[in-house]
Amino acid sequence: MISAAVNSDSRSMPELLLVANKLNKRFGGLHALSDVSFSICKGDIYGLIGPNGAGKTTLFNVLTSLYVPESGTCNFMGHQLTRLKPHQIAIVGLARTFQNIRLFTNLSAIENVMIGRHIRTKAGLWGAITRNKRTRAEETSIEQRAQELLDYVGIGHRANDVAQSLPYGDQRRLEIARALATDPRLLALDEPAAGMNASETMVLRRLIEKIRNDGVTVLLIEHDMKLVMGLCNRVLVLDYGKVLAEGKPADVQRNPKVIEAYLGAGAAAQTTAKVPSGMSDLKPGEVQ
Repeated sequence: MISAAVNSDSRSMPELLLVANKLNKRFGGLHALSDVSFSICKGDIYGLIGPNGAGKTTLFNVLTSLYVPESGTCNFMGHQLTRLKPHQIAIVGLARTFQNIRLFTNLSAIENVMIGRHIRTKAGLWGAITRNKRTRAEETSIEQRAQELLDYVGIGHRANDVAQSLPYGDQRRLEIARALATDPRLLALDEPAAGMNASETMVLRRLIEKIRNDGVTVLLIEHDMKLVMGLCNRVLVLDYGKVLAEGKPADVQRNPKVIEAYLGAGAAAQTTAKVPSGMSDLKPGEVQ
């Protein structure tokens, strides 16, 4: 298990974990999000897709309070996320990674994960100054937990390597390990497969499935359609900041509006039109 505090859920009785209702975000005259509503159930791997500029990362930033919406609500396990600060979002159980990797590049891999554990520590300034027994024990526990998470994501042997020296795929996994160090109930991944080759993507897919199976719900932004359609149980499609479609992957990939958004109106009008790149001949369980 990722966290002893997370219990396995019953798939027969879906439990709402996050409910977003009519979220709106503007940047000057640009309406980046327009009345975006959706819900994520406990145990989901929930995909968020759309053409470039559709508002996907803006939505992530609203959910994690990097942006404040003009209107709308987002309830996460009884907490109104739009009223919280970013560090409070992590405390209540929502962690994220970024489209552009944001590691502490000059620190070791294990130090990066230990920093992610900071919000769960109890020793304050006085403990740091006095270095009392309780503080030393907590530091030992943090380091052990960080090593466990590095092993969990498959890079435990790189614990003492400087983050910037790690291969690209390992840096992605390190960022996931750091997010997991916060003990999230919902892990939001912003294009984790970007820049990965087919074999690295397969390793990532298995890791995401393991994370979900160990009790952490996943929200996934991704451009790799085979990964999304073969991994997610529900998918939300944004286009120009609006919800274009939402539902099971098989339904979304056949939606004419989705096809038009990716390939144009001409393709959508054809009865034999191909679905967005990577979706057309997809079978359940396939991935690049």
